[in-house]
Amino acid sequence: MPLLGAIIKKAIEAGAIIKPDQNHLDQQESQLRSLLEKARDTAFGKHHGFDALLGADDIRKAFREQVPYFDYNRMHEGWWKKQLDGSPDISWPGKPDYYALSSGTTGSSSKRIPVTDEMIKSIRNAGIRQVLSLRNFDLPSEFFEKEILMLGSSTDLQEQGEFREGEISGISAGNIPFWFRSYYKPGEEIARIDDWDDRVQRIADRASDWDIGALSGIPSWIELMLRKVIDTHGLRDIHEIWPNLRVYTSGGVAFGPYRKSFQSLMGREITVIDTYLASEGFLALQTRPETDAMQLLTDNGIYFEFVPFVPENLEEDGSIRQEAPSLGLDQVEADTDYALVISTVSGAWRYLIGDTVAFSDTGRAEIHITGRTKFFLNTVGSQLSVQKLDAGVQHLENTFDMAIPEYTLAAIRLDDGFHHCWYLGSRDSRDSKELASSLDNHLQEANKNYRVARSKALEGVKVQVVDPEIFYGWNESQKKKGGQVKMERVMDPDKFSQWEEFVRNQGTGQESAASS
Repeated sequence: MPLLGAIIKKAIEAGAIIKPDQNHLDQQESQLRSLLEKARDTAFGKHHGFDALLGADDIRKAFREQVPYFDYNRMHEGWWKKQLDGSPDISWPGKPDYYALSSGTTGSSSKRIPVTDEMIKSIRNAGIRQVLSLRNFDLPSEFFEKEILMLGSSTDLQEQGEFREGEISGISAGNIPFWFRSYYKPGEEIARIDDWDDRVQRIADRASDWDIGALSGIPSWIELMLRKVIDTHGLRDIHEIWPNLRVYTSGGVAFGPYRKSFQSLMGREITVIDTYLASEGFLALQTRPETDAMQLLTDNGIYFEFVPFVPENLEEDGSIRQEAPSLGLDQVEADTDYALVISTVSGAWRYLIGDTVAFSDTGRAEIHITGRTKFFLNTVGSQLSVQKLDAGVQHLENTFDMAIPEYTLAAIRLDDGFHHCWYLGSRDSRDSKELASSLDNHLQEANKNYRVARSKALEGVKVQVVDPEIFYGWNESQKKKGGQVKMERVMDPDKFSQWEEFVRNQGTGQESAASS
């Protein structure tokens, strides 16, 4: 989130901000046309007849009918692999200077997502818009003179012949504009440190030298960094060393599960602003304080489609069935889960990003991230999305006055039938039997399909409480500490077996069950 000091402050006060009455539908059609025009002479554009699409009466309909859905594997094997081998003009003109490494969830092999110059510009534009939107958040004028600490991946990117690769946060931080460098912390030297623990210790050592007004990064890693600063300096809370900290820009995952644990590190309430920066692009940002929903960036190099997230549209592995219908912004409904599909200035086409979203305001194009397409628990018909799982965990936080920043679960067949086996990451000690019973009752009351499953093949719920550090250790064991990782909320039985073995090696927690 670039801060331009006095220049941006004046621009904000002058009212330079995203217009609330922008026409998102027109912007999206314009974006689609622009994408097709720029890529018409690429190998992908020629293969899929972009010239003909540009002459269609209904360009959106023609695009849907002519171009199939792609997940990463299909896009990589069919097209991006040729780029990596050095061929130009494959799915976007020229050759990308960067590739964003992303496994999405722990344990997956690294994906290489192309990042073009146009995408770098798109991400920069989104950052500027975010700053301009701060006019709505009632922040004091001196806030715009403070520094921002951006905690992401290392900016020391790996050279791979004609391109460099690293995580998107490292690529973005390595391309910050010159006018932002005096505000940016931890600074270029520390940001280049590859070892995450070393980088965070250096941040803690230098913390008293900085006047931080805003933080930006993934919640789990920001929390670990704050704890390190607090422990290093013997503080009660982070405001003892950064008294002017007023804003936290979250991103990558829903902030809800982390809120209680995060706020426990603060001396006072701060403004939390959600953003949606993925390896594939900067997709959305929160523009007003009345809601924590994020507005899709409909005129910034990305064309969006939405596939209703219902079982008949999905394969068992979470991929979209080719016959599944996609909807435009003029067709979506509020409070309905959709699998998100994007086409971008980095040459991703009808690309299943792996996230599910729901609209809170269709006119404003405002969304919440509701989960991952593969984090959907439907064993024996329970039909639990991550949003419903998050709600169950937040119910436990409120009922038992505890913070649960991390969790994971799986549907496991035991001797007496299927059980939902939960691991809750919490530093607060509570009776696991009571947690299991309360969670089970809440899910039955809140979700009809779960209630039906509990009356049939789903025998019960098992809960085990472990220290959140075990989750962070698991991420590190998967070579993902400090990265753009999305902890697997739902695991398959094989991965869950590996997880349980890891937990046993770290020391066990409390376990109990609620059964029918």
